[in-house]
Amino acid sequence: MSDKIIENNQVTIMGEVVSAFSFSHEVFGEGFYMVDVSVKRLSNSEDKIPVMISERLIDVSEDYTGQFIMVSGQFRSYNRHDEQKNRLVLSVFAREVSFIEEELDGAKTNSILLDGYICKLPVYRKTPLGREIADLLLAVNRPYGKSDYIPCICWGRNARFASAFEVGEHVQILGRIQSREYVKKLTETETEKRVAYEVSVSKLECMED
Repeated sequence: MSDKIIENNQVTIMGEVVSAFSFSHEVFGEGFYMVDVSVKRLSNSEDKIPVMISERLIDVSEDYTGQFIMVSGQFRSYNRHDEQKNRLVLSVFAREVSFIEEELDGAKTNSILLDGYICKLPVYRKTPLGREIADLLLAVNRPYGKSDYIPCICWGRNARFASAFEVGEHVQILGRIQSREYVKKLTETETEKRVAYEVSVSKLECMED
């Protein structure tokens, strides 16, 4: 059962460690820590991706800033209570970590495969320049009755195709994890810079259940 489940959420990223470890939580005596990894895009901009790593995988007392690592695992979500609201917090949950000499050129420094179910109606829109976009929220099952809720963004032909999806439809997605800064309005006078994480979809198909 658990092997099949793991196949529906696979992530590999390669990039530079750009933060020290910070403690996240403990489960059955095992500590989990967060670290940020900067992953280059082909366009030479970068995505800063949060990674959750067990203290059993790596020495979390060390500072690896500036070193390059390869992380394989899953893209996971949890709800955090924030200002009387729930916020969806996303990170890469590491299953394997290895150090590499430096970033490898090419698109494979950031890849994700998700197999899940549409859990709210897609939002389809066009940019002022006429580019088509569709936002999806995908529920990806985990063992023990849990699910991860992963925001995905489609462009162009994929956006048009995705705009017709119904809630509950079974889809498989290939893409990359991206980070995006935005400004959240807190009150009339206060704003806060935040970062959203989503999957930029390169390939999309409907699955037959």
